Amino acid sequence: MRIGIDLGGTKIEAVAMADDHKTLYRTRIPTPQGNYGATLDAIRALVEKAEAAAGKARGIGVGTPGSISPVTHLMQNCNSTCLNGKDLLADLQSMLTAPVRIANDADCFALSEAQDGAGKGFSSVFGIILGTGVGGGLVINGQLVEGPNALTGEWGHNPLAQPGADRPCYCGRNNCVETWISGPAIEKEFTVLGGPALSAAAIATSSDPIAVAMIDQLLDRLAQALGSIVNVLDPACIVVGGGLSNIERIYSELPPRLVRHIMTDTCLTALKQAEHGDSSGVRGAAWLWP
Repeated sequence: MRIGIDLGGTKIEAVAMADDHKTLYRTRIPTPQGNYGATLDAIRALVEKAEAAAGKARGIGVGTPGSISPVTHLMQNCNSTCLNGKDLLADLQSMLTAPVRIANDADCFALSEAQDGAGKGFSSVFGIILGTGVGGGLVINGQLVEGPNALTGEWGHNPLAQPGADRPCYCGRNNCVETWISGPAIEKEFTVLGGPALSAAAIATSSDPIAVAMIDQLLDRLAQALGSIVNVLDPACIVVGGGLSNIERIYSELPPRLVRHIMTDTCLTALKQAEHGDSSGVRGAAWLWP
């Protein structure tokens, strides 16, 4: 049995998974936001509950909203900023008895979907998360790709050129993909254009002319951003997860728009919605122990 932990900004989820992929135990709790010590305690409590329900874990995988710096070995690039600069791996290992592995939450998502989700059977899978943030992960022949800078899949912080606009990103740069196609970006732009305060999901299904035009523009921006991914990586499959993955127009309208931004007249990359939904992150964390 292995345990997966999805350490999110608003919730922490735990799953105990058997080797046959069967879920033996699953639960989630609110994240103690901004409190690093309380976050560690919460993870320890979840692991103890999972082991009490399903037995001793042979490994614990943790998906985080950032990555471990290969130089300092401290957390970096976390939008849950209380994690940045902390030696999360060492701190967790000191309080847990089973060995611990850590990966970016988008990497965990991609690994889950490549192993037994929408990307199963494809030689290369690029998993993307469209939600509060924009992230990604790359799996080739069933193996998660981790580069020397711990940045593989970070397409959400590539620049996206938009004429006459300049949007600052929390990472310190301007015009990152995330500032244009994340849920909060869509919600903010909708109100700026005169729409009422709505969630990104509500905007996506609204018949309001402003909302319809915005989703159309979102698809153009998404195609532009993913065009670079296809040109560089040429993945066999792109799996879409996160709250915005429920926009049905993505799967019918994005492929022909994507062709405009790649170096061929036909795009054979499969585009699929995540099979495991918001469970992919925590399942992928468990998959860090294959």
